[in-house]
Amino acid sequence: MNRMQEEKLRRMMDLIGEPDAEASGRCRARWDGIAKPLDGLGELENCIVKIAGMRGTDDVCLDRKAVAVMCGDSAVVREGVAQTSSAVTASVAASVAAGTSTVNVMARRTGAAVFAIDVGMVSPVVPEGVVPMRVADGADNIAAGPAMTREQAAQGILAGMKTAMDLFSDGYDILAAGEMGIGNTTPAAAVTSLLTGQSPETVTGRGAGLSEQAYEQKIGIVRKSLALNVPDPEDPLDILSKVGSYEIAGMTGLFLGGAAAGGPVVADGAVSLTAAVLALRLNPNSAGYMLLSHEGKEPACRYLIRETGMKALLKADLSLGEGTGALLLFPLLDIALELYNHGRTFSELGIEAYKRYT
Repeated sequence: MNRMQEEKLRRMMDLIGEPDAEASGRCRARWDGIAKPLDGLGELENCIVKIAGMRGTDDVCLDRKAVAVMCGDSAVVREGVAQTSSAVTASVAASVAAGTSTVNVMARRTGAAVFAIDVGMVSPVVPEGVVPMRVADGADNIAAGPAMTREQAAQGILAGMKTAMDLFSDGYDILAAGEMGIGNTTPAAAVTSLLTGQSPETVTGRGAGLSEQAYEQKIGIVRKSLALNVPDPEDPLDILSKVGSYEIAGMTGLFLGGAAAGGPVVADGAVSLTAAVLALRLNPNSAGYMLLSHEGKEPACRYLIRETGMKALLKADLSLGEGTGALLLFPLLDIALELYNHGRTFSELGIEAYKRYT
């Protein structure tokens, strides 16, 4: 069996090392020297400390920001699990590329660039401005068989890795992982059920909005896909290939690529968090390069966040997608960095600094 893409993926993941603990320590000491209570900004301080470890310096810079929106379709929409058709995916991707979608409007306020990447749409033509990295014309219907082959799953992850590594190489300092794909909360729920050990009923949400009947049908489709395809819960690539989707594969690659490049990648909501946990299962070292933005409205979020062992900074019942929740973390980090870089220190004020006892 040809495993060329899978072997390439393994070689690429070998580039992922551990964050620089000394840089993190210097960053923590610098925070502690600012005239405020220790850990006064809580998790925001921890985020800056973590980024310092990723970048190998306590001189943290987040001036250049980007959102990567991984776009793909799944034939599971034929099962009535979404209100709209797959044609909407290409339409929104074109809007993202043109700078007119929801994420673009919000990103302009933060100064972030936005990129749309086609990793698996069914549109016969890649919309203008969308980065063409298509693995296949959409994932197959998980209610009728596997979503893709292992090689295609690996290729989708590699597309995401290349995207992240290229963006960091181009000088971006932080990246938000977004997605666009009609019906993608269905494969995300199936993957989440396997990653968390929770039942389909527990982790399946209403996505962009479903009637009670359609919602029950969606749960049934998730349950059917797991029974039919029998993914190995100990093999993340098997899970992804059997019940995943290409945008999940692409975002998994974003997290791994960020880790390989030594740069922070921020997770968004349920679909993005699904990819984050897959990345952790593929390479645990990638945890050191991830930040979580929010606990979204989808029930899967709380269980996925628990799997990461990290904390999400926001809880506002968001369900917008496109990386918008991850984008909301950017200004909070900017404000924290303003204090980190310009806050007066205890020594400047001639005040005895707080001592850290724990």
